[in-house]
Amino acid sequence: MTPDEIIERVQGIVKPILEHEGMELVDIEYRREANGWVLRIYIDKEGGVTIGDCSIVSQAIDRVLDIEDFISNPYHLEVSSPGLNRPLKSEKDFKRYRNRVIKLKTFKPIEKRRNFKGRLIDFYEDQIEIEVDGEIFRIPFKDVAKANLEIDF
Repeated sequence: MTPDEIIERVQGIVKPILEHEGMELVDIEYRREANGWVLRIYIDKEGGVTIGDCSIVSQAIDRVLDIEDFISNPYHLEVSSPGLNRPLKSEKDFKRYRNRVIKLKTFKPIEKRRNFKGRLIDFYEDQIEIEVDGEIFRIPFKDVAKANLEIDF
């Protein structure tokens, strides 16, 4: 299986477990790192996740992955919070974090730039509206390579 196929299959396993626990899936990574393969699952819930939440979810996921046994490489399972610089992946994420400062990178230049850091105004009609230094940019969601919350002091 390719890493993308593994991620897709893990997603199908993880989502019902998280829904049962009142949590949401933020992201899944499966990649080779210095110490071997890592399956990293980022979870969140209203008010944030605790170490106890991560432990409960990790144990539940680990049991199912042991039974399913479809990942051929030895790997380390990590379950954690997305942190303060949480990635924004879906329309729901962009709508939830309106008026927060975000950092966004596009696949191709938009108005001669690919990097944007500013206040997220809105998400509608598959476009992200962001204010950067008093200027409003409308960025098609399909053109977003990466977006994260930024710490706003």
